[in-house]
Amino acid sequence: MDISKILQSLNIESLNLMQLEVTEKFRAQQDLIVLSPTGTGKTLAFSLIINQLLDPYLKDVVQVLIVVPTRELALQIESVIKKVTKGNKITTCYGGHDTKIERNALKEAPSILIGTPGRLIYHLDRGHFNPRQIHTVVLDEFDKSLEFGFQGQMSNLLAQISHIEHKILTSATKLDEYPSFITLNDPIIIDYLTDDESIPKLTFKKTTSSPQHKLKTLFKLLCKLGDKKILIFCNHRDAVDHISELLQDRMLIHDVFHGGLEQRDRELALLKFRNNSNRILLTTDLAARGLDIPAVDTIIHYQLPYKEDAFVHRNGRTARMNTEGDVIVMLKPDDDFPYLIEPAEEIILDEEYNLPSNTPYATLYIPVGKKNKVNKIDLVGYTLQLDGIQKDDIGIIEVKDNESYIAVKRNVASRILKNDGIGKIKGNKIKFMRT
Repeated sequence: MDISKILQSLNIESLNLMQLEVTEKFRAQQDLIVLSPTGTGKTLAFSLIINQLLDPYLKDVVQVLIVVPTRELALQIESVIKKVTKGNKITTCYGGHDTKIERNALKEAPSILIGTPGRLIYHLDRGHFNPRQIHTVVLDEFDKSLEFGFQGQMSNLLAQISHIEHKILTSATKLDEYPSFITLNDPIIIDYLTDDESIPKLTFKKTTSSPQHKLKTLFKLLCKLGDKKILIFCNHRDAVDHISELLQDRMLIHDVFHGGLEQRDRELALLKFRNNSNRILLTTDLAARGLDIPAVDTIIHYQLPYKEDAFVHRNGRTARMNTEGDVIVMLKPDDDFPYLIEPAEEIILDEEYNLPSNTPYATLYIPVGKKNKVNKIDLVGYTLQLDGIQKDDIGIIEVKDNESYIAVKRNVASRILKNDGIGKIKGNKIKFMRT
């Protein structure tokens, strides 16, 4: 296994201490538990192990099953593991995705199958994949799966895989005990939850306001924070939607992310947050882990979670990979959360602040993708041929199966939309549209 090439494909200079320990201490005859804070690279760690365990002579059978609690985590793992285990077919299954597409993908069995418990049971019960050759099972963020109430499905799933040789469990929090359906064979435990190098470098702050003034406080806070990249956590979808209406009325660019949205809308919200088309994302605990959201400056808890574990996971979205981040809790005068033990500076909001400046990019949509043989280089070349467009005007491009998204400087987005006729790339008609 050429780790240097894998790291290069992931734009990573070297493995961190946790990843090195995982690769050095893993033993084929023992199970593995990896405990490490959110954002420390657990996915890459277990992907390197999987790459060792795959049998190149076993063709057209599922060898590795990766079970995850959310579709977003499934997609994130897929993106990493594709770069680590090149040449192996990978299929991802999750709720909200077209079952027919998944069924067709499973006709030629993938070496690695990633999925949420319910959707995996759906395919297993219908005989869409054969579990008999699965030798390795990964339970990623396993504590979250149990919290989501997947115990019955996970028990059912594991009971039907009779020849598990290797079990790998990962989490950013520690369980006091494991459910009876997870039997572990002399597990190697790699625990970085209290490691000084792995603990996020967080600064805790707070605001205090009455319930009737809380929304106004949030708006002033966002204006004071200016151009920071911000995740705002709420406990319920209704709160997310309610705050979104306020921000929309105040002309503050943002997006929302929660389980009530269509999958395409959720993916688009994350994409625009990644490419700096928006800097504010309103969300529930669905975004607390397993998402590809780099470089978040500030976490705001508009509503604090009921459990400390959820608080820890939310905060793990910032201060990732040795950076620093701010955590702001928004309290009412009578709030009492026992887990708030960190000293927190009170933020004073005694001025009227200007709206944050507009985001630097806008995202345009193009209805062609990988299945049309179109790639990022094609899209860059085509866009640069448009009148007045320079290389610096183009930001992050993401190419999906049937569509692509390109971030462009806001000051040229309208020009592209206005002046672009219908051109072609590799015989495909290209037309830019607003997202």
